[in-house]
Amino acid sequence: MAKNILNHIDSPEDLRKLNKKELDLLSIELRKFIIDIVATKEGHLGASLGVIELTIALHYIFNTPEDLLVWDVGHQAYGHKILTGRRDIFETNRQLNGLSGFPKRDESEFDTFGVGHSSTSISAALGMAIASNLKGETEKQHIAVIGDASIASGMAFEGLNHAGVTNANLLVILNDNAIGIDPSVGALKEYLTKARVGYKPASDNIIEALNFKYFGPVDGHDLEGLLKTLKEMKQIKGPKFLHVITKKGKGLKKAEEDQVKYHAPGKFEPNTGELLKYDTDGLPLKYQDVFGLTLVELAEKNEKIIGITPAMPTGSSLKYMMKAFPERAFDVGIAEQHAVTLSAGMATQGFTVFCAIYSTFLQRAYDQLIHDVAIQNLPVVFCLDRAGLVGEDGATHHGVFDIAYARPIPNLMIAAPRNEVELRNLLYTAQLGLDAPMIIRYPRGRGVLKEWKLPYEKAEIGKAECLKEGSEIAILSLGNMAGNVEMAIEKLNKEDRDKIAHYDMKFVKPLDKKILNKIFGKFSKIITVEDGVIQGGFGSAILEYAASTGFKRDLELLGIPDKFIEQGSVDQLQEMAKINVQGIQQKLESMI
Repeated sequence: MAKNILNHIDSPEDLRKLNKKELDLLSIELRKFIIDIVATKEGHLGASLGVIELTIALHYIFNTPEDLLVWDVGHQAYGHKILTGRRDIFETNRQLNGLSGFPKRDESEFDTFGVGHSSTSISAALGMAIASNLKGETEKQHIAVIGDASIASGMAFEGLNHAGVTNANLLVILNDNAIGIDPSVGALKEYLTKARVGYKPASDNIIEALNFKYFGPVDGHDLEGLLKTLKEMKQIKGPKFLHVITKKGKGLKKAEEDQVKYHAPGKFEPNTGELLKYDTDGLPLKYQDVFGLTLVELAEKNEKIIGITPAMPTGSSLKYMMKAFPERAFDVGIAEQHAVTLSAGMATQGFTVFCAIYSTFLQRAYDQLIHDVAIQNLPVVFCLDRAGLVGEDGATHHGVFDIAYARPIPNLMIAAPRNEVELRNLLYTAQLGLDAPMIIRYPRGRGVLKEWKLPYEKAEIGKAECLKEGSEIAILSLGNMAGNVEMAIEKLNKEDRDKIAHYDMKFVKPLDKKILNKIFGKFSKIITVEDGVIQGGFGSAILEYAASTGFKRDLELLGIPDKFIEQGSVDQLQEMAKINVQGIQQKLESMI
């Protein structure tokens, strides 16, 4: 068995039969297994490497799945998945019809709570613990593993605040590596840093003040020490808290040295960690970089521009402005609600605030979007990166709901540029001064233009554009879907191509009603194409306006169907939703 221990671990029951020496060997094998697969299949690397010993210790000491283990976010759960019966299919991680990159309840009984966004673990585990008490299961253990970036979120503190006045059998484990995706920020980070180096405040332990029994800090890579500590803590009733110090990327030198890049590094050489080089010369820039570099360009001439992001300076490329104008660019940590209301507060004082946030994360600040921004009609500019299908991160990360959830909000404008030049022009227009808040949504990944840095032109709010004239069918696209539509039209024979008109609507709100009236008067068949949900989305807006004008002919909506889309490449997922080139082509052919 000692030859390859991991191959004999099909569940935590097998793990619990090992001796101390075998557990140490297992940690080495598990780390190598993750490195080897992520090197070729891609995924989240650093977080899982940092919790190998902790993962083994938790499944060894606690009787999972009867004892309930909740991982926050789930970036760090690869080791957990491999030890709980998914070793042989782990190479399908984040692929179409394969394992989810995050814990998922219908994937395994060991995944007690589905995650993908941060800071939910304490509330979820507390809910489970209170439920166990109600059922008389007083010996059952409930463990939440949360990172130092995630615990700074308001929701985590709401959970801690409630837990401290219960008798719930809850263990919160703080996996403290001083970094989330980017380095952790804020006063709590400074407090934890003092704890890491042994600084003992006389009477201000935050956790003990919330009625938790506090233990630590302990070395998260000392497997023997972890086993001893967890065994002792298992006997203690009520809410308790263990502060564990780990190193993100542990065991791969390059990942330890560059923890931001190796959070999700793409493909790399497994033995050295050296990233595989791709020839990107001549390729279009990523949309996020067009946003980040353009904002710096505008901020050089406009001192009123402010940049804000909740914990995504690298992912949103606000890092460029943070470097160029550190006094005017802020990473506020995993705090989407705070980011939105902070933006609103600054907007009241005459600043032009660009809040860079992933589409899926703005969902977390919906109340603030309505109450603190839209009701007060404050001209905050929300730059929604990762709008549409994002690929391998799956259902928790697709930015497919933003049009539908934002469209009913009064005062809020919604724009979707079809390329990088249009994105630049919208950013330029927004900083000239808006009289209302605006969402600018753009996709993950590379743009479509090699020459994007053109002279600015002021965008006309609510103005659509006819990209191609036609005689029978009008296809109305939004944002980057224009590219798929153009290619689909090109695949038709010339006679059929001449029948198709193509309009880039540019804005969901306000709609260009003048051009829509012309379209309704000329065409008997209309198709809308979007990379958001059909229900309540861009197509719905067109349908509602068409109904109000008495348009009674064919109007078909293409977009994301009424179900959660799982992981897969963007191309695969667009094909499933029939908004890829072939899907649009087939729809056109069926309507001609």
